[in-house]
Amino acid sequence: MNKILIVEDEKDMVTGLKFNLEARDYIVIAAYDGETGYRMAIDERPDLVLLDLMLPKLNGYEVCKLLKKEMP
Repeated sequence: MNKILIVEDEKDMVTGLKFNLEARDYIVIAAYDGETGYRMAIDERPDLVLLDLMLPKLNGYEVCKLLKKEMP
């Protein structure tokens, strides 16, 4: 089963995405700020990251740059 990490600060958006993805048998985990999303991506190793750009703590561009260095 594929795991998807949603990094989004709008909780309603996360709720909708999570509902629809879980209905299609994906495992969905979520973070509500860039710093937590980065740590979860490193720890959980999801198959896909849905990453918002405008995030608290670390923006989406910064998270993407850090993940690119960490994850081949």
